Amino acid sequence: MSDTILVTGASGQLGQRVLHHLLEKVPAGRVIAASRDPSKLAAFASRGVATRKVDFDDAASLPTAFAGVDTLLIVSTDALGEPGRRIAQHKAAVAAAVAAGVKRIAYTSMPKPEPGNPVLFAGDHYATEQAIKASGIPYTIFRNSWYQENLLMALPNAIASGKWYSAAGEGRLAHIGRDDVARAIAAALASGTGRNVTYTLTGAKALTTEEIAALAREVTGKPLEVVHVSDEALLAGLEAAGVPQAYAPLLVSFDVNMRIGGLSEVTTDVATLSGTEPRPLEAFLEENKAALLGA
Repeated sequence: MSDTILVTGASGQLGQRVLHHLLEKVPAGRVIAASRDPSKLAAFASRGVATRKVDFDDAASLPTAFAGVDTLLIVSTDALGEPGRRIAQHKAAVAAAVAAGVKRIAYTSMPKPEPGNPVLFAGDHYATEQAIKASGIPYTIFRNSWYQENLLMALPNAIASGKWYSAAGEGRLAHIGRDDVARAIAAALASGTGRNVTYTLTGAKALTTEEIAALAREVTGKPLEVVHVSDEALLAGLEAAGVPQAYAPLLVSFDVNMRIGGLSEVTTDVATLSGTEPRPLEAFLEENKAALLGA
């Protein structure tokens, strides 16, 4: 294959890792790294990767930005603070892909984003998936589970206090390392496919909050008690802790989704695509012991 592959969000944490693994599989001349600020892509440019400015808020510029692209990876944006903005960005990208004659769209979504999912941004992903399917362009959708790295936003404070407040109940979550996701996406982009396909990228084991806490205790040697609370109590606690009011309800919605089983699915898609088993959560926690201890 000699198709040209453009990766949006190439200066972001996931986009960078996708490019890293993609360049292990295809020549740099086939790859385009795109960002709102191409100056952040100098390291890729030095390796012979073409760079382009892609600004999803500037819809008129996108068809030109996608010109000559065969496979377009739309990494979902981080525009969560303004309701409606992210889906507008994504739909603009899909429309531009149609206008530019893109041959395949790939997109980073989330597990089970269909109506009824309590996560406050699930509707953005579902609407984007529907827009991609309605475009008529062949597609590959990656429904990424929650990253192991996300635990570093909550666990260090919980370990420091000895208490982890949770509304997730006995729900399970199969955390996945960001690099494992990126490796799987890169493999799919490099190989291509002639069919429409949706992958769900998860870790190898779904754990309850209690089980995750037990692993954290084992790794750090620190006491950590899971305190099960209601959604309302969790929201009040987050706001009291200084979490912005725009984001506290979002964090609560994550726990609700876990509680009802929205993230409990375990698949082998990561290993099937990349040929590598995903990193166990135990290994992630051990590798990040210092961060968990606030060092």
